[in-house]
Amino acid sequence: MRRLIAGPGSVYICDECIQLCHEILQEEVVERGGAKAPFQRVPPPKAIYQQLSEYVVGQEQAKKVLSVAVYNHYKRIAAGNRPADVELEKSNILLLGPTGCGKTLLARTLARTLDVPFTITDATALTEAGYVGEDVENILLRLIQAADYDIPRAERGIIYIDEIDKIARKSGDNPSITRDVSGEGV
Repeated sequence: MRRLIAGPGSVYICDECIQLCHEILQEEVVERGGAKAPFQRVPPPKAIYQQLSEYVVGQEQAKKVLSVAVYNHYKRIAAGNRPADVELEKSNILLLGPTGCGKTLLARTLARTLDVPFTITDATALTEAGYVGEDVENILLRLIQAADYDIPRAERGIIYIDEIDKIARKSGDNPSITRDVSGEGV
């Protein structure tokens, strides 16, 4: 025993007992298989790229850009509000390509590599709140469910919105001044 830590009232606990309690709690977390501290360390872009390359053939440029963007995104989250020498920009990512080129596989593999929750939603099913169809809050609910209702873990999750090109407004269309049931307002 090296030190005694004072607790409330006249309660004291030694550093060895604190260490023992910490180890017991860590074992329980491992046994439950969850409640990992989200993102202790962000893998470097090269490691992310190599992991993506194990599952996705081709798409080299997409894998490189995605690896760096995701690394910067999670580093920005990890930095929080701390002042930094280098400013990291927020990086939402839009994957474009024909059907079957690997967009969904890239996103799913990325989520598995980073060990973050992942959900896919179809943009054509989305509607503004109050209409028949799925609203944006349901996407967040599915992400939270994928994170086993662990909100801090869900906050670091990936939402993949598929078929977004199907609801894009065609050029030259006049915006409607009435309520939108087509999904364009989502």
